[in-house]
Amino acid sequence: MLEYLGSGMVLGLAAGLAPGPLLALVLAQSIRYGTREGLKVAAAPLITDVPIVILSVALVGAAASAATGLLGAISLAGAIFVGYLGIESLRTTGVEAGRPDEAPRSWARGATVNALSPHPYLFWITVGAPILLLAWEEGPLAAAAFLAGFYACLVGAKMVLAVVAGRSGGRLRGGAYRAVMAVLGGLLLLFAFRLGIEGLRLLGVLPS
Repeated sequence: MLEYLGSGMVLGLAAGLAPGPLLALVLAQSIRYGTREGLKVAAAPLITDVPIVILSVALVGAAASAATGLLGAISLAGAIFVGYLGIESLRTTGVEAGRPDEAPRSWARGATVNALSPHPYLFWITVGAPILLLAWEEGPLAAAAFLAGFYACLVGAKMVLAVVAGRSGGRLRGGAYRAVMAVLGGLLLLFAFRLGIEGLRLLGVLPS
């Protein structure tokens, strides 16, 4: 059981600190609206990953072509939504962090970005589901230990970064605030482009 707990913690920490649309959104929401909203985005995998894990375990035994087509469609939908968030960040003006002039919708944004990103599906289909199935053969406690270690470190790492970004964002004003949001907006657009290319490749439109 300890072996699976350790594996989950290592994989979760790596995923939590890896650059991607969800991490960029964690930072953007923390700086723009305060730490609390960034923490909500960081916790999004706890909500959206339940069906992802179940679907991925089912797809492990399914045809590879079916799984690839599904991931391609998810990637294209994710590219559109992340691109929208990037443009929104680029258009942000002098709203002080922690004092939004509009509803942050952090839960909805975080859940949508995570659900429409192919990365959780790819991880669970290629790595997570096989390990989870092996752990289940050893016993339910081993499987639970893997899941607990993975999500504690995945969400925990993003929450730590949300706190750091939220505290830093509170000191940003005027041009500095707009510059940081522009950088984060540019990163979101970059991730949107990469998601779109990845989706077209998975669908066979572009060569892999």
